Amino acid sequence: MIDWITGELVEFWQNNQKFFVLVNCHGLGYEIQILETFYLKLKSNQTPNKNITLWIKHIKKEDSDSLFGFTSKDQKNFFIEILNIRGVGSQIGMGILNKFSIKEVINIIKTQNKKLICSVPGVGQKMSDRLILELKSKFKREIQFEEAKDEEEFEIKDPEINNLIEDLQLTLQSLNYKNKEIKTILPIIIKEVEPIGIKENNLLFEYLLKLAMNYLDKDSSILDR
Repeated sequence: MIDWITGELVEFWQNNQKFFVLVNCHGLGYEIQILETFYLKLKSNQTPNKNITLWIKHIKKEDSDSLFGFTSKDQKNFFIEILNIRGVGSQIGMGILNKFSIKEVINIIKTQNKKLICSVPGVGQKMSDRLILELKSKFKREIQFEEAKDEEEFEIKDPEINNLIEDLQLTLQSLNYKNKEIKTILPIIIKEVEPIGIKENNLLFEYLLKLAMNYLDKDSSILDR
Protein backbone atom coordinates (compact mmCIF):
# COMPACT_ATOMS: atom_id res chain seq x y z
CA MET A 1 0.00 0.00 0.00
CA ILE A 2 1.25 3.48 -0.86
CA ASP A 3 0.92 5.83 2.11
CA TRP A 4 2.71 8.87 0.70
CA ILE A 5 4.99 9.74 -2.19
CA THR A 6 7.81 12.23 -2.74
CA GLY A 7 9.10 12.81 -6.22
CA GLU A 8 9.72 15.15 -9.11
CA LEU A 9 6.68 16.86 -10.58
CA VAL A 10 6.69 16.03 -14.29
CA GLU A 11 3.42 17.66 -15.35
CA PHE A 12 -0.07 18.53 -14.18
CA TRP A 13 -3.37 18.85 -16.02
CA GLN A 14 -7.12 19.17 -15.77
CA ASN A 15 -9.61 16.72 -17.30
CA ASN A 16 -13.14 18.12 -16.97
CA GLN A 17 -13.57 18.51 -13.20
CA LYS A 18 -10.67 16.24 -12.29
CA PHE A 19 -7.10 17.39 -11.61
CA PHE A 20 -3.97 15.31 -11.96
CA VAL A 21 -0.22 15.33 -11.49
CA LEU A 22 2.43 13.01 -12.87
CA VAL A 23 5.19 12.35 -10.35
CA ASN A 24 8.52 10.71 -11.13
CA CYS A 25 9.58 8.62 -8.15
CA HIS A 26 12.75 6.57 -8.66
CA GLY A 27 12.11 6.25 -12.38
CA LEU A 28 8.43 5.33 -12.11
CA GLY A 29 5.71 7.74 -13.19
CA TYR A 30 2.70 7.93 -10.86
CA GLU A 31 -0.51 9.51 -12.12
CA ILE A 32 -2.30 10.96 -9.11
CA GLN A 33 -5.62 12.74 -8.86
CA ILE A 34 -5.32 15.85 -6.69
CA LEU A 35 -7.56 18.54 -5.27
CA GLU A 36 -8.31 21.68 -7.25
CA THR A 37 -6.67 23.94 -4.64
CA PHE A 38 -3.30 22.23 -5.13
CA TYR A 39 -3.71 22.27 -8.91
CA LEU A 40 -4.34 26.03 -8.83
CA LYS A 41 -1.20 26.56 -6.72
CA LEU A 42 0.83 24.64 -9.27
CA LYS A 43 -0.76 26.59 -12.09
CA SER A 44 0.02 29.94 -10.48
CA ASN A 45 3.60 28.87 -9.71
CA GLN A 46 3.04 29.16 -5.96
CA THR A 47 4.82 25.83 -5.57
CA PRO A 48 8.32 26.58 -6.92
CA ASN A 49 9.96 23.35 -5.74
CA LYS A 50 9.75 20.65 -8.42
CA ASN A 51 9.83 17.95 -5.75
CA ILE A 52 6.43 17.46 -4.17
CA THR A 53 5.10 15.24 -1.38
CA LEU A 54 1.55 13.92 -1.33
CA TRP A 55 -0.34 11.75 1.12
CA ILE A 56 -1.82 8.92 -0.94
CA LYS A 57 -5.07 6.97 -0.83
CA HIS A 58 -4.77 3.96 -3.12
CA ILE A 59 -8.09 2.59 -4.37
CA LYS A 60 -7.86 -0.76 -6.09
CA LYS A 61 -10.74 -2.15 -8.14
CA GLU A 62 -11.03 -5.18 -10.39
CA ASP A 63 -10.37 -3.18 -13.53
CA SER A 64 -8.35 -0.22 -12.27
CA ASP A 65 -5.93 1.22 -9.74
CA SER A 66 -6.35 4.86 -8.74
CA LEU A 67 -4.17 7.12 -6.63
CA PHE A 68 -5.57 10.16 -4.84
CA GLY A 69 -3.08 12.67 -3.44
CA PHE A 70 -3.44 15.23 -0.65
CA THR A 71 -1.09 17.88 0.70
CA SER A 72 -1.95 17.03 4.31
CA LYS A 73 -2.65 13.85 6.25
CA ASP A 74 -5.82 15.41 7.65
CA GLN A 75 -7.21 15.80 4.12
CA LYS A 76 -6.39 12.19 3.31
CA ASN A 77 -7.99 10.84 6.48
CA PHE A 78 -11.06 13.02 6.02
CA PHE A 79 -11.36 11.66 2.46
CA ILE A 80 -11.20 8.10 3.83
CA GLU A 81 -13.94 8.87 6.37
CA ILE A 82 -16.16 10.17 3.56
CA LEU A 83 -15.54 7.02 1.49
CA ASN A 84 -16.67 4.87 4.42
CA ILE A 85 -20.19 6.23 3.99
CA ARG A 86 -22.42 3.92 1.96
CA GLY A 87 -22.95 5.08 -1.60
CA VAL A 88 -20.22 7.70 -1.55
CA GLY A 89 -17.56 7.12 -4.20
CA SER A 90 -14.13 8.62 -4.69
CA GLN A 91 -15.27 11.35 -7.08
CA ILE A 92 -17.95 12.59 -4.71
CA GLY A 93 -15.34 12.56 -1.93
CA MET A 94 -12.96 14.60 -4.07
CA GLY A 95 -15.84 16.86 -5.09
CA ILE A 96 -16.64 17.64 -1.45
CA LEU A 97 -13.00 18.49 -0.65
CA ASN A 98 -12.67 20.48 -3.87
CA LYS A 99 -15.58 22.67 -2.85
CA PHE A 100 -15.11 22.90 0.92
CA SER A 101 -12.33 22.83 3.49
CA ILE A 102 -12.55 20.31 6.34
CA LYS A 103 -13.63 23.09 8.70
CA GLU A 104 -16.35 24.19 6.27
CA VAL A 105 -17.66 20.61 5.97
CA ILE A 106 -17.85 20.34 9.76
CA ASN A 107 -19.73 23.64 9.90
CA ILE A 108 -22.13 22.39 7.22
CA ILE A 109 -22.77 19.26 9.31
CA LYS A 110 -23.27 21.35 12.45
CA THR A 111 -25.80 23.63 10.74
CA GLN A 112 -27.29 20.76 8.67
CA ASN A 113 -27.02 22.88 5.54
CA LYS A 114 -28.26 20.38 2.97
CA LYS A 115 -28.35 23.00 0.24
CA LEU A 116 -24.57 23.44 0.40
CA ILE A 117 -23.90 19.69 0.40
CA CYS A 118 -26.22 19.27 -2.59
CA SER A 119 -24.15 21.84 -4.49
CA VAL A 120 -21.46 19.16 -4.86
CA PRO A 121 -21.84 17.35 -8.22
CA GLY A 122 -23.41 13.93 -7.75
CA VAL A 123 -24.91 14.65 -4.31
CA GLY A 124 -28.68 14.53 -4.18
CA GLN A 125 -31.18 14.97 -1.37
CA LYS A 126 -30.97 11.40 -0.05
CA MET A 127 -27.19 11.36 -0.11
CA SER A 128 -27.00 14.76 1.61
CA ASP A 129 -29.18 13.37 4.43
CA ARG A 130 -26.88 10.35 4.75
CA LEU A 131 -23.71 12.46 4.67
CA ILE A 132 -24.91 14.83 7.38
CA LEU A 133 -26.19 12.01 9.58
CA GLU A 134 -23.07 9.82 9.38
CA LEU A 135 -20.48 12.60 9.43
CA LYS A 136 -22.22 14.13 12.45
CA SER A 137 -21.53 10.88 14.29
CA LYS A 138 -17.95 10.53 13.02
CA PHE A 139 -16.98 14.12 13.87
CA LYS A 140 -19.03 14.66 17.01
CA ARG A 141 -16.09 16.10 18.97
CA GLU A 142 -15.13 18.56 16.22
CA ILE A 143 -18.73 19.75 16.05
CA GLN A 144 -18.78 20.24 19.83
CA PHE A 145 -15.61 22.32 19.54
CA GLU A 146 -17.16 24.48 16.84
CA GLU A 147 -20.29 24.96 18.90
CA ALA A 148 -18.19 25.96 21.88
CA LYS A 149 -16.41 28.55 19.75
CA ASP A 150 -19.75 30.02 18.71
CA GLU A 151 -20.75 30.66 22.30
CA GLU A 152 -19.97 33.97 23.96
CA GLU A 153 -16.56 34.19 25.58
CA PHE A 154 -16.48 33.04 29.16
CA GLU A 155 -15.78 35.64 31.78
CA ILE A 156 -13.32 34.08 34.20
CA LYS A 157 -14.10 35.59 37.57
CA ASP A 158 -11.47 33.68 39.55
CA PRO A 159 -8.04 35.26 38.89
CA GLU A 160 -6.28 32.04 39.86
CA ILE A 161 -8.10 30.12 37.16
CA ASN A 162 -7.40 32.92 34.70
CA ASN A 163 -3.66 32.69 35.43
CA LEU A 164 -3.73 28.92 35.09
CA ILE A 165 -5.50 29.14 31.73
CA GLU A 166 -2.87 31.58 30.44
CA ASP A 167 -0.06 29.30 31.65
CA LEU A 168 -1.83 26.32 30.14
CA GLN A 169 -2.04 27.98 26.74
CA LEU A 170 1.68 28.79 26.74
CA THR A 171 2.59 25.26 27.84
CA LEU A 172 0.47 23.64 25.13
CA GLN A 173 2.09 25.88 22.53
CA SER A 174 5.53 24.76 23.75
CA LEU A 175 4.36 21.14 23.28
CA ASN A 176 3.74 21.94 19.59
CA TYR A 177 -0.04 21.96 19.73
CA LYS A 178 -1.44 24.43 17.23
CA ASN A 179 -2.73 27.67 18.71
CA LYS A 180 -5.92 27.32 16.68
CA GLU A 181 -6.63 23.93 18.28
CA ILE A 182 -5.78 25.23 21.76
CA LYS A 183 -8.22 28.12 21.47
CA THR A 184 -10.90 25.65 20.40
CA ILE A 185 -10.71 23.60 23.60
CA LEU A 186 -10.21 26.42 26.13
CA PRO A 187 -13.93 27.30 26.43
CA ILE A 188 -14.68 23.62 27.11
CA ILE A 189 -12.03 23.40 29.81
CA ILE A 190 -13.13 26.65 31.43
CA LYS A 191 -16.72 25.48 31.40
CA GLU A 192 -15.73 22.28 33.22
CA VAL A 193 -13.29 23.82 35.68
CA GLU A 194 -14.65 27.23 36.66
CA PRO A 195 -17.76 26.04 38.57
CA ILE A 196 -15.56 23.75 40.68
CA GLY A 197 -12.95 26.31 41.61
CA ILE A 198 -9.35 25.67 42.53
CA LYS A 199 -9.42 25.91 46.31
CA GLU A 200 -12.50 23.74 46.73
CA ASN A 201 -11.20 20.86 44.61
CA ASN A 202 -7.47 21.47 44.93
CA LEU A 203 -7.17 21.63 41.16
CA LEU A 204 -3.57 21.88 40.01
CA PHE A 205 -1.95 22.97 36.78
CA GLU A 206 -1.07 19.36 35.97
CA TYR A 207 -4.74 18.45 36.06
CA LEU A 208 -5.66 21.17 33.59
CA LEU A 209 -2.77 20.21 31.32
CA LYS A 210 -3.84 16.56 31.33
CA LEU A 211 -7.44 17.53 30.62
CA ALA A 212 -6.43 19.77 27.71
CA MET A 213 -4.08 17.19 26.18
CA ASN A 214 -6.80 14.58 26.48
CA TYR A 215 -9.16 16.71 24.41
CA LEU A 216 -6.47 17.62 21.86
CA ASP A 217 -5.26 14.04 21.44
CA LYS A 218 -8.80 12.73 21.02
CA ASP A 219 -9.39 15.42 18.43
CA SER A 220 -6.29 14.31 16.47
CA SER A 221 -7.05 10.59 16.81
CA ILE A 222 -10.27 10.97 14.82
CA LEU A 223 -8.34 12.20 11.81
CA ASP A 224 -5.39 9.87 12.35
CA ARG A 225 -7.33 6.65 12.38
